Amino acid sequence: MSTRYPGLADRDECVLVVIDMQERLADVMPRRTEAIAAAALCVRAAGELGVPVVVTRQYPRGLGDTVPELVAALEVASARDVVTHVDKVAFCACEEPAFLEAVRARGRSQAAIIGMETHICVTQTALALAAVGMRVHVAADACCSRRDVDHATALDRMRAEGVTVTVAESLVYEWLERAGTDDFRAVLELVRDR
Repeated sequence: MSTRYPGLADRDECVLVVIDMQERLADVMPRRTEAIAAAALCVRAAGELGVPVVVTRQYPRGLGDTVPELVAALEVASARDVVTHVDKVAFCACEEPAFLEAVRARGRSQAAIIGMETHICVTQTALALAAVGMRVHVAADACCSRRDVDHATALDRMRAEGVTVTVAESLVYEWLERAGTDDFRAVLELVRDR
């Protein structure tokens, strides 16, 4: 019998969802550097630990591709064949059949979300995933909005709706569970390089 608290993120039950971390969106984000660094930590750790990753792009023709820092971070996960890319026009990714199919295909009960903008696509997707029965974690430092008040208000709203608001390092350490393993040593290097 496991004594692990069920509210923790579990790497065997989690899919990492990267929402719209795109070039033209990033250009207008005041917390761009910090949010992308935290997001890259999550993506790299997911790759090391075999956590599936679903990456969305909102209207890429207008908003550009995924930021280069995350494209580089996705290389390890891509090599393990755990990355799915979904282009969308709906603000709520769950409104795109390809997104829900990608998430459900992994057979996971949890979603960890990072992305842009917190108060629009991140919130709508987090609440929709929670509504279909997934336990949802949002890494606040790996998300951002153009205005701090929008980001903070969205985090408060999601918390009130039962979404777990956390930070990237907490999420990664929950996936790890313990020190002294090869996985721990690999991810510790990522944390130190951040």
